[in-house]
Amino acid sequence: MFTGIITDLGTVISIDRHEGGARFEVQTTYDLSTVDIGASIAHSGCCLTVVEKRGDRFFVDLSPETLSLTTLDTWQVGDRINLERALKVGDELGGHIVAGHVDGVGELISLIEDGDAYRLKIRVPRPLHRYIAPKGSIALDGISLTVNEVEDDVFGVAIIPHTWTHTTLSQKSVGDKLNLEIDLMARYAARWRETV
Repeated sequence: MFTGIITDLGTVISIDRHEGGARFEVQTTYDLSTVDIGASIAHSGCCLTVVEKRGDRFFVDLSPETLSLTTLDTWQVGDRINLERALKVGDELGGHIVAGHVDGVGELISLIEDGDAYRLKIRVPRPLHRYIAPKGSIALDGISLTVNEVEDDVFGVAIIPHTWTHTTLSQKSVGDKLNLEIDLMARYAARWRETV
């Protein structure tokens, strides 16, 4: 489990694509002596398992399903990515509960400066739009954000300067894709409603 609070911007150093998926090498500022083999790290919202470490770099394996359902298949060497280590019992829960399971890929359709902040609008694939509500939580590329407004399959968020400069959002442009994870409580509430 994660909180959606990004703690490092990693860099994709190498990508080995093969028939069974891919292996990514990621450079980080994390002290990797404190990261065990088998540990979970969220990569722009996608929970992946550390399978090897070398110096300031670690390696993760991706299945074909992960590549097909997230933005990770479009990553290239040199790309910066949002990283978050798994939550430990007793850690501060600064964002919201994030599983690291990407529900879908949204498209950035509007990006406007608003004073020192930025306002983004994202189009969501149907039927995920049913799970998004104003003032609810959502994770975009692993970042815990509050939904400001919703209109059909488009929702908006406001990005404060700290989030803008300490995540990959500042590198995004209209038309770019983002990993989406809807709020866990919204997912279960909607499922419960469907079965009643």
